[in-house]
Amino acid sequence: MSGSNSSTHNADHAASEPLSFTVHSVPQPGLGDERTRSGRLKMLLVLLVCAAPVIASYLTYFVIRPQGRTNYCTLILPTRAMPDLGLHKLDGTAVATASLKGQWLLIVVGPARCDAACDKRLFMQRQLREMLGKDRDRLDKLWLVTDAGQPSAELRAAAEAAPAMQILQADEKAVSGWLAPETGHALEDHLYLVDPMGEWMMRMPAEPEPTKVKRDLEKLLRASAGWDKPGR
Repeated sequence: MSGSNSSTHNADHAASEPLSFTVHSVPQPGLGDERTRSGRLKMLLVLLVCAAPVIASYLTYFVIRPQGRTNYCTLILPTRAMPDLGLHKLDGTAVATASLKGQWLLIVVGPARCDAACDKRLFMQRQLREMLGKDRDRLDKLWLVTDAGQPSAELRAAAEAAPAMQILQADEKAVSGWLAPETGHALEDHLYLVDPMGEWMMRMPAEPEPTKVKRDLEKLLRASAGWDKPGR
């Protein structure tokens, strides 16, 4: 019975051999950290490439200034990112702050009870947008109401007539922590310009000259034409 003998022999031979273990390579300490750092670096490079047109347009406007060039409005450097403004429609419906991004915003700030100076700013806001001609659809009008009051029905009807101005109630503390008036003025004395990324980047004078403001707006819109298009 050669088969039986062979089996016995093989079993005895296997038992007499020492046991062996297979040792798999263990990942080197820090290898995972290197991969994480590499991934983050690649992500930052992608973001930088995406932001390059925006950066270039702002460098053109803010830094590479031809000799003798002046800005009538005040540039905000560095720009200030839009915080959570606690926004609500006048009927109490909550509005996400991020929904304001994607379009240039010309902002009026103030209480719901609009005095003569407020009326003048709202009129100026409307006129400046219309003065932009073909670029006016790149700019939205926004009124941030900083109290719990309600604008008059007449004012709301005028503000919401085409092209409509968006009226939103906002947390006054959040707004005043983001936008800031010129020294010696109140927050509501100015018009404020916010870019499509939600960055506050320009403040108009308290008593602005429309044609001079228009020139600054045109320069900005021209510089950003490569990356900003009408509509959100």
